[in-house]
Amino acid sequence: MADEPVAAPPRRIAHLDMDAFYASVELLRYPELRGQPVVIGGRRASEGREARPLAEYVGRGVVTTCTYEARAFGVHSGMAMMKARALCPQALALPLDFDEYRRHSRLFKAAVAEIAPEIEDRGIDEIYIDLTHVPEESRLLGLRLKAAVKAATGLTCSIAIAPNKLLAKIGSELDKPDGLTLLFMEDLESVIWPLPAKRINGIGPKANEKLAKLNIVTIGDLARERPEFLMRHFGKSYGQWLHDAAHGRDEREVVTYSEPKSRSRETTFEDDTRDFDVIAPVLTQLCRQVAEDLKKRGYVGRTIGVKLRYDNFRIVTRDNTLEAPVNDARAIRRAAFAALSRVAPQGRLVRPIRLIGVRVGTLFREGDVPALQAAGARGETADLFG
Repeated sequence: MADEPVAAPPRRIAHLDMDAFYASVELLRYPELRGQPVVIGGRRASEGREARPLAEYVGRGVVTTCTYEARAFGVHSGMAMMKARALCPQALALPLDFDEYRRHSRLFKAAVAEIAPEIEDRGIDEIYIDLTHVPEESRLLGLRLKAAVKAATGLTCSIAIAPNKLLAKIGSELDKPDGLTLLFMEDLESVIWPLPAKRINGIGPKANEKLAKLNIVTIGDLARERPEFLMRHFGKSYGQWLHDAAHGRDEREVVTYSEPKSRSRETTFEDDTRDFDVIAPVLTQLCRQVAEDLKKRGYVGRTIGVKLRYDNFRIVTRDNTLEAPVNDARAIRRAAFAALSRVAPQGRLVRPIRLIGVRVGTLFREGDVPALQAAGARGETADLFG
């Protein structure tokens, strides 16, 4: 008699989100600031590490993150520092230190990998974890993951464990900071449906605004609409996705590895400028930083582009595609300035800019290039690096 097939265990996907990550890393170094409103952003660590009163800040910087005490005053990531100053002048401002944030990011991910190695990296402060085949009850497993992160970094995180990535992502925001949430499909109506529709990862500001005009405010409102109605207003693909997401359906796997698509660096000027003597050295430095990023990770890139944000917030980008990929700062600089010349001939801009950036895309692993070149020489590919 043939063996009965063994049923696959139910999927268990966790989303782990570090709590106010950059701010929390800074508070490890400045424990005397705990319990106070603190804003991170506006300057680099090279400009001085000391905390300064936000009331004294003058410039065009942006809030990268802030403590929960600052958030209580309405301050949030992406806000102009000057607006944050108006909302919470009593806050203290600290500079960014990405080297330290990356170090703690590596520490917490390594600690998680010791317990559950199937991890999808979603950035410096969040990951998805496939717990389906980890033999432990979900709550105990969640607590063990949180304890491992705390032991490795001294920081807290919030975790949700759910049947899929979509629900896990929503769940990790339900009990912050230092929370642990377990979600099941039977929790949809009572826990998920009362939430605003924009809490679904994938519903951006424009889609949320359009939903509101259709009197769809909550996830429950969205779930009650017929798929045909949503497809008529949002298109077949996105409309069907909205219907599925509102019903908690998500079959995406945890992707444990993916090649990066590009590397980029950008900076915001303290004052809007069209002075090429100011812009040129900044762009040169950004090219050096991108080149260092690529070399450190063993990549070369073929498409070099620049990004400008004018004083009226209009964004323009221009790309140059090279015959062969590079990670040399001088080569990246030449291509970036060639791209810039298409919007600033002879160094003349049509209007002042507030931000400039450089991006290197169409990436290849450095070690793969000789083999690709050899294949091209043998005529085995029509476009060697296309």
